Amino acid sequence: MTAEKRKSDYFPLKGGDFSDAGAGSKSIRSQLAEMGVPAETIRRAAVCAFEAEINVIIHAVAGSLHYLIEDDAIRITVTDMGPGIEDIELAMQEGYTTAPDWARQFGWGSGMGLPNIKRNADGLRIDSVPGEGTTLEITINLRTNGQK
Repeated sequence: MTAEKRKSDYFPLKGGDFSDAGAGSKSIRSQLAEMGVPAETIRRAAVCAFEAEINVIIHAVAGSLHYLIEDDAIRITVTDMGPGIEDIELAMQEGYTTAPDWARQFGWGSGMGLPNIKRNADGLRIDSVPGEGTTLEITINLRTNGQK
């Protein structure tokens, strides 16, 4: 894929506003399907993007999702202005959550977001500053067999 054919998009996210939740993951699914990427790879990328979008909406004031599809991978960057993650290792444990009660009442915040991202990504980098925000850099390899 040449630089002219690279596909990218940007989605702003607003804390507490679920009206556009999943717009980034939907765009990723559509772009990858149009490119003929295997369904399992599309699913993994969409899960990562959706979980990250929901985390921003639940935990942060605002943030964004940006993706770039290159020859060998899709790179998803999600940045937020939120409380940050005090203990990343703890946050990666299934079931651990700091989600507020209002989010849990809607069925969100079960403590599976980051573990699901890690499980579905080929690469995950988390940079977080407590009191300032968090950046996730997610990589999904675009393999022809769709296997992780």
